[in-house]
Amino acid sequence: MNIKDLKNTDSGNFFLLAGPCVIEGEEMALRIAERIVKITDQLRIPYVFKGSYRKANRSRLDSFMGIGDEKALKILKKVNETFGVPTVTDIHSAEEAAMAAEYADVLQIPAFLCRQTDLLIAAAKTGKIVNIKKGQFLSPGAMQFAANKVVEAGNNNVMITERGTTFGYQDLIVDYRGIPEMQKFGFPVILDVTHSLQQPNQTSGVTGGMPQLIETVAKAGVAVGVDGLFIETHENPAVAKSDGANMLQLDLLEGLLVKLVRIREAVK
Repeated sequence: MNIKDLKNTDSGNFFLLAGPCVIEGEEMALRIAERIVKITDQLRIPYVFKGSYRKANRSRLDSFMGIGDEKALKILKKVNETFGVPTVTDIHSAEEAAMAAEYADVLQIPAFLCRQTDLLIAAAKTGKIVNIKKGQFLSPGAMQFAANKVVEAGNNNVMITERGTTFGYQDLIVDYRGIPEMQKFGFPVILDVTHSLQQPNQTSGVTGGMPQLIETVAKAGVAVGVDGLFIETHENPAVAKSDGANMLQLDLLEGLLVKLVRIREAVK
């Protein structure tokens, strides 16, 4: 997988997609990026900054959706230009693909939209790397067909992300057997640690989470041999405008990554 501006690729470490759930403003994005760049450079972890420019799939109409598409995308571009790291962001419709591709290095397909053919084809045609999140309703084996849509549209730059499987109405579980199963398709497989710990369908209309288990899920993923990790992080998740219930507090990221690098060293 050739991601533009990706550093430390010869380290043998897992790669990391990390950042806030949504771009809330320029200063916060730059502060978070600067902190993670420093940590990942010290630990020699290949790093991609993550930030959604818009959150289209929200539980309620009054939920925060973004600061404006172009404004947020320009902030993503500034992160890339300031720190020299690639960026990843979600797209939600075929019409968004070309616009987002002007600013971001990796286009991410949300789990609920992972079978949308027109969206996958539009992402593929940008020539960007396409990270497809596995639907909470899909088996690992079924993701081969989603990936093939991108490949058959002329783009072999595919990544697949495990983000948990629906377990009842208000919980998700990770079936770690799916990681090696999806790796057999020939694409890098990422474990989305924080979204795997979401607790959807709460009576409040706001998704819950179990951030206290972030370390547990991440350790297991690295032990299984996942290629990359996806971790949403925020300086103060309690006041985050989206997914605060399952994000990792930024101050805890370095200690977590130190442990994960040790596990990677032990199993590689």
